[in-house]
Amino acid sequence: MLGTSSAALIGLLFVATSLHLIEVVSNPAFRIRAYNVTLYLLTLLVEAGLVLIPQPLWVLGAELFVLNLVGLWLPVRTSYYARKHTAVSRRGGMKYSRAISLGVGYILGIVGGIVLIRGFDWGMYLVTSSYFLILVTVVLGIWAILLGIEQREQLDRHPSAFGP
Repeated sequence: MLGTSSAALIGLLFVATSLHLIEVVSNPAFRIRAYNVTLYLLTLLVEAGLVLIPQPLWVLGAELFVLNLVGLWLPVRTSYYARKHTAVSRRGGMKYSRAISLGVGYILGIVGGIVLIRGFDWGMYLVTSSYFLILVTVVLGIWAILLGIEQREQLDRHPSAFGP
């Protein structure tokens, strides 16, 4: 179920991005956010696939540990970029709260992987919590990207409607 939702969202993201390709390409923040959202969804899809593969618990734990460690790098890198380029990040709607939520999600996945390596089944609860937190954060991030693109289009069409 979770892997299917990630795959469907990847497809919808490609459709939405292609419909607004000029706006996404012309705004560095939208471009970075769309790219990162795709990577977040791909990590979730890979994670769902790893969980479905029959394998020893410690191997699954090691794979999830590495995948979530790599995933944690994404919000850290984006936060660094947002801090370094404040004007671009503000214009593109980059938020530290989203990066914190994603970071917590990936840390839950890392801890879940460690627990699975140690041989405890309850690590899957942490991995599942991680998955849901990242998925909800990504869906809200996609919605924010689409709203930002629509607001820019409205501003371009009717500049006088948004103030002097």
